[in-house]
Amino acid sequence: MSRTAVVTGAGGFIGSHLVEHLLEASWRVRALIHYHSTPSWGWLEGIRARRSPELEVVRGDITDPAQMRDLLADRDVVFHLAALISVPYSLQAPRTYFETNVMGTVNLAEAARENGTRRLVLMSSSEVYGSALRVPIDETHVLQAQSPYAASKIAAEKVIESYVRAFGLSAVTVRAFNTFGPRQSARAIVPTIVAQALERETIELGATYPIRDLTYVEDTVAGLVAAAEAGAGAVGRTVNLGRGEGISVGDLAELVCQLLGRACNLRTERQRVRPESSEVDRLVSDNSLASEVLGWRPRVPLREGLLKTIDWIRSNRGSFPTLEYQV
Repeated sequence: MSRTAVVTGAGGFIGSHLVEHLLEASWRVRALIHYHSTPSWGWLEGIRARRSPELEVVRGDITDPAQMRDLLADRDVVFHLAALISVPYSLQAPRTYFETNVMGTVNLAEAARENGTRRLVLMSSSEVYGSALRVPIDETHVLQAQSPYAASKIAAEKVIESYVRAFGLSAVTVRAFNTFGPRQSARAIVPTIVAQALERETIELGATYPIRDLTYVEDTVAGLVAAAEAGAGAVGRTVNLGRGEGISVGDLAELVCQLLGRACNLRTERQRVRPESSEVDRLVSDNSLASEVLGWRPRVPLREGLLKTIDWIRSNRGSFPTLEYQV
């Protein structure tokens, strides 16, 4: 029996890797990409030439409830990844984040309820924890919204929780710690560092003291699929996906330079610094629940993942047309 899925945010960084993984595992995939005037499929362009009969691409918007209802028809699983994700941009356009990240999730949850979807997997973020009160962070840690983005993800989680409790929706929420790898936007910390280190000796950063738990994209994708395939004991659970190891932004930059075999200088650039009360100073996961409930453990060491990412960025410099700060 074939497995069928919808992936929202399919043209993005993690979404495109998830679509590829599902197709390789013989799923039939309906991929939602955000409607725009150009014909591009985003990071799914690499799949386009293959003309896979198992892939259906739909252009649309998660803020349209009628379209979401049609999108989920005859699908077993929905992986909900579509969201606005930039923390700095959420400080500039907070209303847009709530309209997209919260109401979009309401639309997906309602569509899943109406269609009898077997499983909804919500992609959330470790940003919901804010600055850690204790580390490693387990799923019982208090939620602290230190940006509109974080607040929108907390609200989206609560939407799913309410649909599980009120309507019996079969859903699992995963809180991904900082995922990195090929195709990631230049806004994110790893490609920001790598792109600069490949071109010049001085790397411009915001705060260098924050500690992050970096997870390679293949591991995050494996966690999403595990959440879709887990038994009834996973329903209604929220699960961390992280390696369980932290590294500061400054040390990460030094490690990238070491892997490139070159000396680098770090310089703080004012526009890259978050407001002090918004900066999340440390995020390190306790991933024991993922192991227990999903049977998931990270497999890719940080250095290996960084080397793969460096190789990809070096081969795709056209995807990073500027070294200027990307909001």
